[in-house]
Amino acid sequence: MQIGDKVPQFSLLDQNGTKRSNNGLKTPLVLFFYPKDDTPGCTIEVCGFRDKYDLFKVLGAQVWGGK
Repeated sequence: MQIGDKVPQFSLLDQNGTKRSNNGLKTPLVLFFYPKDDTPGCTIEVCGFRDKYDLFKVLGAQVWGGK
């Protein structure tokens, strides 16, 4: 994918088993992936999103992450 490309439609289960989909999503979506739980790089990446979460909310974006 390139910057500005539309994300294909997808569905997945979140950490609570709730089905999430980008179908019909009206807000910007920040979607990130990490390779493995509990590794230094992944922890730093996820903490970065956590630390900036208020900014994403101000911008009207949702933040979803997965491995």
